[in-house]
Amino acid sequence: MITIDLSAYVNPHPTTNKVVRALWYTVRLIFFCPSPVPLHGWRRWLLRRFGATIGAGVHVYPSAKVWAPWNLTMEDHSCLAPNVDCYNVAPIKLGKHATVSQYSFLCTASHDIEDPHMRLTTAPITIGEGVWITADVYIGPGVTIGDGAVVGVRSSVFKDVEAWTVVAGNPARFIKKRELKK
Repeated sequence: MITIDLSAYVNPHPTTNKVVRALWYTVRLIFFCPSPVPLHGWRRWLLRRFGATIGAGVHVYPSAKVWAPWNLTMEDHSCLAPNVDCYNVAPIKLGKHATVSQYSFLCTASHDIEDPHMRLTTAPITIGEGVWITADVYIGPGVTIGDGAVVGVRSSVFKDVEAWTVVAGNPARFIKKRELKK
Protein backbone atom coordinates (compact mmCIF):
# COMPACT_ATOMS: atom_id res chain seq x y z
CA MET A 1 0.00 0.00 0.00
CA ILE A 2 1.29 3.44 -0.95
CA THR A 3 0.85 6.26 1.52
CA ILE A 4 1.25 9.92 0.72
CA ASP A 5 2.06 12.49 3.37
CA LEU A 6 -0.25 15.42 2.61
CA SER A 7 1.15 17.49 5.47
CA ALA A 8 3.98 18.62 3.20
CA TYR A 9 1.55 20.04 0.64
CA VAL A 10 1.73 23.82 0.53
CA ASN A 11 -0.86 25.77 -1.42
CA PRO A 12 1.16 27.77 -3.98
CA HIS A 13 -1.33 30.67 -4.00
CA PRO A 14 -0.86 33.39 -1.38
CA THR A 15 -3.86 34.58 0.58
CA THR A 16 -4.04 37.88 -1.35
CA ASN A 17 -4.30 35.93 -4.61
CA LYS A 18 -7.18 33.89 -3.19
CA VAL A 19 -8.99 36.99 -1.93
CA VAL A 20 -8.66 38.85 -5.24
CA ARG A 21 -9.79 35.74 -7.17
CA ALA A 22 -12.85 35.47 -4.91
CA LEU A 23 -13.63 39.13 -5.59
CA TRP A 24 -13.12 38.57 -9.34
CA TYR A 25 -15.43 35.53 -9.31
CA THR A 26 -18.11 37.60 -7.61
CA VAL A 27 -17.74 40.48 -10.08
CA ARG A 28 -17.70 38.00 -12.96
CA LEU A 29 -20.87 36.32 -11.74
CA ILE A 30 -22.79 39.56 -11.13
CA PHE A 31 -21.50 41.96 -13.81
CA PHE A 32 -19.51 40.08 -16.47
CA CYS A 33 -21.49 36.92 -17.30
CA PRO A 34 -24.98 38.47 -17.47
CA SER A 35 -23.84 41.34 -19.70
CA PRO A 36 -25.34 41.37 -23.21
CA VAL A 37 -23.06 39.94 -25.92
CA PRO A 38 -22.49 43.29 -27.73
CA LEU A 39 -21.08 44.95 -24.56
CA HIS A 40 -17.46 43.99 -25.20
CA GLY A 41 -16.33 47.42 -23.96
CA TRP A 42 -17.92 46.78 -20.56
CA ARG A 43 -16.14 43.45 -20.19
CA ARG A 44 -12.84 45.02 -21.34
CA TRP A 45 -13.30 47.64 -18.62
CA LEU A 46 -13.98 45.01 -15.96
CA LEU A 47 -10.95 42.93 -16.96
CA ARG A 48 -8.72 46.04 -16.89
CA ARG A 49 -9.95 46.85 -13.35
CA PHE A 50 -8.55 43.46 -12.31
CA GLY A 51 -5.17 44.01 -13.97
CA ALA A 52 -5.61 42.59 -17.47
CA THR A 53 -3.76 44.30 -20.30
CA ILE A 54 -6.42 44.75 -22.97
CA GLY A 55 -5.92 46.42 -26.37
CA ALA A 56 -8.39 48.25 -28.58
CA GLY A 57 -11.31 46.38 -30.13
CA VAL A 58 -10.81 43.23 -28.05
CA HIS A 59 -13.79 40.87 -27.86
CA VAL A 60 -14.30 38.78 -24.75
CA TYR A 61 -17.66 37.04 -24.69
CA PRO A 62 -19.69 36.90 -21.46
CA SER A 63 -19.44 33.10 -21.16
CA ALA A 64 -15.63 33.11 -21.43
CA LYS A 65 -13.96 32.16 -18.14
CA VAL A 66 -10.80 33.99 -17.11
CA TRP A 67 -9.20 32.55 -13.97
CA ALA A 68 -6.84 35.46 -13.18
CA PRO A 69 -7.33 38.67 -15.22
CA TRP A 70 -3.97 40.04 -13.99
CA ASN A 71 -2.27 37.23 -15.96
CA LEU A 72 -4.06 38.06 -19.24
CA THR A 73 -2.74 40.18 -22.10
CA MET A 74 -4.90 40.62 -25.20
CA GLU A 75 -3.54 42.81 -27.96
CA ASP A 76 -5.71 44.83 -30.36
CA HIS A 77 -8.67 43.03 -31.98
CA SER A 78 -8.00 39.67 -30.33
CA CYS A 79 -10.89 37.48 -29.19
CA LEU A 80 -11.89 34.97 -26.51
CA ALA A 81 -15.05 33.44 -27.99
CA PRO A 82 -18.04 31.99 -26.10
CA ASN A 83 -17.25 29.32 -23.52
CA VAL A 84 -13.47 29.63 -23.78
CA ASP A 85 -11.79 28.55 -20.53
CA CYS A 86 -8.71 30.66 -19.91
CA TYR A 87 -7.05 28.93 -16.95
CA ASN A 88 -4.23 31.44 -16.64
CA VAL A 89 -2.43 30.55 -13.42
CA ALA A 90 0.63 31.71 -15.42
CA PRO A 91 0.46 34.50 -18.03
CA ILE A 92 -1.46 34.08 -21.29
CA LYS A 93 -0.83 36.49 -24.14
CA LEU A 94 -2.88 36.82 -27.34
CA GLY A 95 -1.31 38.78 -30.18
CA LYS A 96 -3.13 41.22 -32.44
CA HIS A 97 -6.05 39.72 -34.38
CA ALA A 98 -5.69 36.34 -32.63
CA THR A 99 -8.93 34.39 -32.17
CA VAL A 100 -9.56 31.61 -29.66
CA SER A 101 -12.82 29.96 -30.78
CA GLN A 102 -15.63 28.53 -28.69
CA TYR A 103 -15.08 25.80 -26.10
CA SER A 104 -11.28 26.00 -26.29
CA PHE A 105 -9.23 25.51 -23.13
CA LEU A 106 -6.03 27.45 -22.50
CA CYS A 107 -4.30 25.72 -19.58
CA THR A 108 -1.14 27.13 -17.98
CA ALA A 109 -0.98 24.75 -15.02
CA SER A 110 -0.55 21.07 -14.26
CA HIS A 111 0.96 18.94 -11.51
CA ASP A 112 4.34 17.26 -11.20
CA ILE A 113 3.39 13.58 -11.35
CA GLU A 114 6.86 12.53 -10.15
CA ASP A 115 6.48 14.53 -6.94
CA PRO A 116 4.64 12.52 -4.25
CA HIS A 117 2.84 15.75 -3.32
CA MET A 118 1.83 16.46 -6.93
CA ARG A 119 2.99 20.07 -6.64
CA LEU A 120 1.58 22.60 -9.05
CA THR A 121 3.65 23.42 -12.13
CA THR A 122 2.96 26.42 -14.35
CA ALA A 123 4.18 27.80 -17.66
CA PRO A 124 2.88 30.68 -19.81
CA ILE A 125 1.03 30.39 -23.12
CA THR A 126 1.77 32.75 -26.00
CA ILE A 127 -0.53 32.99 -29.01
CA GLY A 128 0.95 35.05 -31.84
CA GLU A 129 -0.57 37.63 -34.16
CA GLY A 130 -3.23 36.49 -36.62
CA VAL A 131 -3.53 33.04 -35.04
CA TRP A 132 -6.79 31.11 -35.21
CA ILE A 133 -7.38 28.55 -32.49
CA THR A 134 -10.49 26.79 -33.86
CA ALA A 135 -13.28 25.21 -31.78
CA ASP A 136 -12.71 22.97 -28.77
CA VAL A 137 -8.90 23.07 -28.80
CA TYR A 138 -6.70 22.34 -25.78
CA ILE A 139 -3.47 24.36 -25.45
CA GLY A 140 -1.14 23.08 -22.73
CA PRO A 141 1.29 24.85 -20.40
CA GLY A 142 4.36 26.46 -21.94
CA VAL A 143 3.10 26.36 -25.54
CA THR A 144 3.81 29.12 -28.04
CA ILE A 145 1.68 29.34 -31.18
CA GLY A 146 3.60 31.24 -33.88
CA ASP A 147 2.16 34.16 -35.85
CA GLY A 148 -0.42 33.25 -38.48
CA ALA A 149 -0.78 29.62 -37.39
CA VAL A 150 -4.10 27.74 -37.39
CA VAL A 151 -4.90 24.95 -34.93
CA GLY A 152 -7.60 22.59 -36.23
CA VAL A 153 -10.82 21.73 -34.43
CA ARG A 154 -10.61 19.54 -31.30
CA SER A 155 -6.83 19.43 -31.38
CA SER A 156 -4.58 19.08 -28.34
CA VAL A 157 -1.40 21.13 -28.47
CA PHE A 158 1.46 20.16 -26.16
CA LYS A 159 4.41 21.57 -28.16
CA ASP A 160 5.15 24.87 -29.85
CA VAL A 161 3.57 25.50 -33.26
CA GLU A 162 5.64 27.18 -35.97
CA ALA A 163 4.46 30.41 -37.56
CA TRP A 164 2.24 30.17 -40.64
CA THR A 165 1.49 26.47 -40.28
CA VAL A 166 -1.71 24.49 -39.91
CA VAL A 167 -1.73 21.78 -37.25
CA ALA A 168 -4.46 19.37 -36.12
CA GLY A 169 -5.02 16.19 -34.15
CA ASN A 170 -4.29 14.77 -30.73
CA PRO A 171 -1.48 15.44 -30.30
CA ALA A 172 -1.48 18.23 -32.89
CA ARG A 173 0.69 17.47 -35.92
CA PHE A 174 1.82 19.53 -38.90
CA ILE A 175 -0.74 19.48 -41.75
CA LYS A 176 0.59 22.12 -44.13
CA LYS A 177 2.06 25.58 -44.47
CA ARG A 178 -0.51 28.37 -44.41
CA GLU A 179 -0.43 30.62 -47.45
CA LEU A 180 -2.66 33.66 -47.80
CA LYS A 181 -4.36 34.30 -51.14
CA LYS A 182 -3.35 37.50 -52.86
